[in-house]
This record gives sequence, C-alpha cells and structure tokens, in this order.
Amino acid sequence: MKKNRAFLKWAGGKYPLLDDINKHLPKGECLIEPFVGAGSVFLNTDFSRYILADINSDLITLYNIVKTQTNEYIDAARELFTPENNNPDAYYQYRAEFNQSTDTFRRAQLFLYLNRHGYNGLCRYNLKGEFNVPFGRYKRPYFPLAELQHFAEKAQKAEFHCISYEKCMEMANADSVVYCDPPYAPLSATANFTAYHTNSFSPKEQAHLAEMAEKLVSKQITVLISNHDTPDTREWYKAANDRIQLKVRRSISSNGGTRKKVDELLALYRP
Repeated sequence: MKKNRAFLKWAGGKYPLLDDINKHLPKGECLIEPFVGAGSVFLNTDFSRYILADINSDLITLYNIVKTQTNEYIDAARELFTPENNNPDAYYQYRAEFNQSTDTFRRAQLFLYLNRHGYNGLCRYNLKGEFNVPFGRYKRPYFPLAELQHFAEKAQKAEFHCISYEKCMEMANADSVVYCDPPYAPLSATANFTAYHTNSFSPKEQAHLAEMAEKLVSKQITVLISNHDTPDTREWYKAANDRIQLKVRRSISSNGGTRKKVDELLALYRP
C-alpha cells in the first residue's frame, strides 16, 4: 500500500515506522493522538474518526485552516515558494514577520514557508515563544501540493485540538484507540532533553504519560506509545503487555550519510 507523506517536514516524524506502528495498532472506531506532530500515523491509518491534539497552537491552527479553507490556503502559501524567497535575507524577514503577526491565516501561510525553508524541518521556539529555527539552505524547497490536498481530504474525518496530552487522553472511550508519540526521551544522561514547543517534556511527564496509559487500559482502551529504547523508557513502560524493539534510521542529521540507526521502543497496553 502506498504511504502518504505529511505536508510538513518533522523531526522525529513517524513515517519510517509506519509499517510497525500499523501492525500493532488495533482496530477501533476513533484514533486519538495526543501528540499529532506532522500527522504521519493519521494520514496512513483508516479509522472512521480522529481526535488529534498538540500543544503547539500554530500547528493546530494551520491544520484547521487547511481543513476548512483548503484552496484559499494552498494558493496563498504557494506564493511564498519562489526562488527570490529562498535566501537568508528573505527567510529572516519572514521569520520576524511570523513572530510579530497575530493574523492566524498569515501565520499559517508563513509556518509552511518556514517549515520547508528552515533547517531540517525543525520546529523550535525560544523562551519568549518566538520561532527561532535558522535558514536551511535547500536548493529548491518543495511545495507539497498533493500532500496538502490529501491532508485536507482526510481532515474531514478529524477534529484538531490545542490541548495537553492529558486532556486529550481523557477524551477516549471504549471505541477509541490511543497512539502517543511524546517528545523523545534522551538516549543518554548527557543528551539534552527535547524541547517541546516552549516547554521541556520532563522525565516526570514521561512517567505520567505511562500512568495515563495504565489508567486507560483499566477502562478497556488500548494505548500504543513510541519512544527511544532506553533503561528509563523500559522502566516507565514496564506495565505494558508488549514492548517491541525496533531499529530506525534517524533523519535529523543534515548529512544523510552519517544518519545512525537507533533503538526505538513500541509499548502496547492492551485491555
């Protein structure tokens, strides 16, 4: 089956793991994703309904605009993808405009431009909440027309919420399946913790997520969590019925030849 790519580039995106995730995601009526990110799992599964959440308000606003104003959005976003705009001066000017703008449609337009022209598709904000990813230096940034159209079509079955993972998981009922892709736990004690939006997702939050999964299982709801495979994650997910180890090539390095395979863990909580 042909896999559908997300229209955003996304560090830690789940596209390489789709076959494994789909193998372990049980059937259900509604898929709930508390950390939707670029939405690769949403785009490559077949549920009747989706509840998709993230704490990044720019992301959720963008998704709602693509869902409800598809053609208008595509026409506006495409205007920014010109050779003249693919240089550091234009990029930093648009980045400054994005950080100052309160117009949701304009911010959504600029968000896609910054995502496709910025370094490695990173989405990072400073403590003031300003987007601060540097220019990416790509020869010809790709405008994801087909991907946007497919997302908009699929989004008709979805609702998008800017809420915490906890609130999102509380929306689950017996017809739901929950897939959690939290910010990665560090691979080593010295690795910096992943900054997620303007907050860091601390070990305490990681452990709390696992507790939430256990709580949902007691209500007959299946939960699948993906993360790095580390002693910490094995401890957090010790109550899972299955812990599946995978090797995945990390695609965050700018030099494709030096991308390393790392151990990834899928923790499945089944009622």
